[in-house]
Amino acid sequence: MCKELKLENLTRRGLMYIMSSPSGAGKTTITRALLEKNPDMQISVSATTRPRRAGEVHGQDYYFVSIDEFRDMIDRGDMLEHAKVFEHYYGTPRAPVEKALQEGRDVIFDIDWQGTQQMREIASDDVVTVFILPPSRQILEGRLRSRSRDTRETEEQIRHRMSKATDEISHYAEYDYVIINENIDTAIADAQTILDGERVKRRRIKGLSDFVRGLMSGL
Repeated sequence: MCKELKLENLTRRGLMYIMSSPSGAGKTTITRALLEKNPDMQISVSATTRPRRAGEVHGQDYYFVSIDEFRDMIDRGDMLEHAKVFEHYYGTPRAPVEKALQEGRDVIFDIDWQGTQQMREIASDDVVTVFILPPSRQILEGRLRSRSRDTRETEEQIRHRMSKATDEISHYAEYDYVIINENIDTAIADAQTILDGERVKRRRIKGLSDFVRGLMSGL
């Protein structure tokens, strides 16, 4: 009598889905779309030393901490990665991410190339990296200027972001995938396709070897 195969014994370890881009390339819009389409995915909430903006909620938008608290988290090993961006520090707390991965939930990250490099060094098997490019520099600047009407960024801030974009874009080759965001619906679909493919990679499925042995023994 062949051994009964139980699909419920197959579980999947979650993955870290990292997206990076220069400001204005559409990363935030794509992130929100993926979260809406994938209820088993959650966004990584970063810790930051920057001041809280109106309407932001501690623990939901960011963990707002002092510079001393941020440094203590680094010293204790409580950060997966950290970096200085626009004069403020940002980092990823370790505990909630590791809990989600163990429970089979995917975690999406909005971090820069520096953070991505750190994540690769400590969790390469769990990490999937995607870089979002604008279709042209002119379109990128236009998106930043359009957004500035809501964020009230100054001309100097816009120029600073455009200057920083050159350095950020230069790191595109360090990523697993690249999406050129000419059409936002197409870009979202591409991001979902990447996620779907990475979820079924053999190394992420726990209990697969036992399942296959049972399957073969019943043939």
